[in-house]
Amino acid sequence: MLLLDVVTASGAVAATRSRKAKVSAIADLLAAASPAELPVVAAWIGGSLRQRRTGLGWRSMTDLPDGADTASLDVLQVDAAFESLSTVSGAGSQLARRAATDDLFGRATAAEQAWLRGVVTGAVRQGALEALVQEGVAAAAGLPLDVVRRAAMLAGSTTAIVETAFAEGADGLARIGLEVGRPVLPMLASSEPDVATAFARTGGERVAVDHKLDGIRIQAHKRGEVVSLATRTLEDITDRLPEVVAVVRSLPADALVLDGEAIALGDDGRPRPFQETASRTASGVGSGAGAHITPYFFDLLHLDGRDYLDAPLSERIDALESLVPSEHLVPRVIADSPEAADAASRAALAAGHEGVVVKALGAPYAAGRRGAAWVKVKPVHTLDLVVLAVEEGSGRRRGWLSNIHLGARDPDTGEFVMLGKTFKGMTDEMLAWQTQRFTELMTERNDWVVTLRPEQVVEIAFDGVQRSSRYPGGVALRFARVVRYRDDKPIEEIDTIDTVRSFL
Repeated sequence: MLLLDVVTASGAVAATRSRKAKVSAIADLLAAASPAELPVVAAWIGGSLRQRRTGLGWRSMTDLPDGADTASLDVLQVDAAFESLSTVSGAGSQLARRAATDDLFGRATAAEQAWLRGVVTGAVRQGALEALVQEGVAAAAGLPLDVVRRAAMLAGSTTAIVETAFAEGADGLARIGLEVGRPVLPMLASSEPDVATAFARTGGERVAVDHKLDGIRIQAHKRGEVVSLATRTLEDITDRLPEVVAVVRSLPADALVLDGEAIALGDDGRPRPFQETASRTASGVGSGAGAHITPYFFDLLHLDGRDYLDAPLSERIDALESLVPSEHLVPRVIADSPEAADAASRAALAAGHEGVVVKALGAPYAAGRRGAAWVKVKPVHTLDLVVLAVEEGSGRRRGWLSNIHLGARDPDTGEFVMLGKTFKGMTDEMLAWQTQRFTELMTERNDWVVTLRPEQVVEIAFDGVQRSSRYPGGVALRFARVVRYRDDKPIEEIDTIDTVRSFL
């Protein structure tokens, strides 16, 4: 398959807002790919490279050779070139990377160069998120969508299962199960403004009310003495949290998978600011450096040969509490009325936590999915959004990148919908950080507006939502202010425009 085929399909996906048309274009592209090309094509049509790092950025894309007259690059050639770039290091690496980049882009047509530039910098704005790619896989391979989704969630990505989907069908995907040591996508919570609504949404009967800790989501795997820890984005952070590793290793089980939070606590047992936890899990922080981190677990996915994914939460709770000491369990109350659930919420807030998660006791663990089985409630309305652009500061903020443009996700198209701008809540330290960060994410600079590749997630507090003809989603946030930047969340998990409109 030629690179041009992918570029053409990507253009077709970007040109339509119809979810059905996007899926059809993706399915046609996948159906035309060879088995070896499928993982590459699946990643690319989703807007990303298979390689996590290539050493290339927007600066590398500013001075490229003239494009070729005719398309000749094929998919595997380009993937091999990026794989080679990802291994360049050491003395002379800058020159070697420049030469390899010029060679690759010199063989690409102008249209292919533009698309490659976008996929390298994360700026392919075609609305093809992983959920749409999964629908395309299901359509092209003639498989039930729920079978494809479950396999992708258990394997960690769609690219990991696409070859199996085409070669072995539903039977092959069914054999992809939970594997100790291989992280799975975490179950996610939806949001409601109050506990009573959350109680009703989860079924209106007995529920678990968990304290919502303001920490980092972790998934812990243990096989014998070998322990591994992963974030919600499946990044391995084992070496950064030795105290958490020690807790997991001490548990009386040969094989387990736990879901929980890691959080920095003060001497009084109250949570420290989120940044102290984040500094320990950030890339490059040495083991043991910074605040002491304590793990708290709230779910169990596997124990000594038995998978618990399909077991009801009540059964998972029983198994979890028989395994993990109480000092490492997320505080939880079983409530049989909205009043009891509300009392548990007040207790969580009094303990210094940010709210609660109300959970249906009969629900299975839906890896990678957000639904009504888990509903989070915070006293202050917040949304996780993506930064689409940023403006040059003026006055006291001159020299910094300041006012950020906020976007929510359209669940039907996978595209981002702008909701407004804000610079409220930003400290000088935050302004300095985001100036450096957004310079790295820059894709275009026009006058005072810097367009970014949509990658940085930000948590925004707001007082309400109002109708607005100024923005394409028809709504705008009232008194939006920055709470913090969320490096632990991928853009696939930001809130949708439907969630924003629910606050009207």
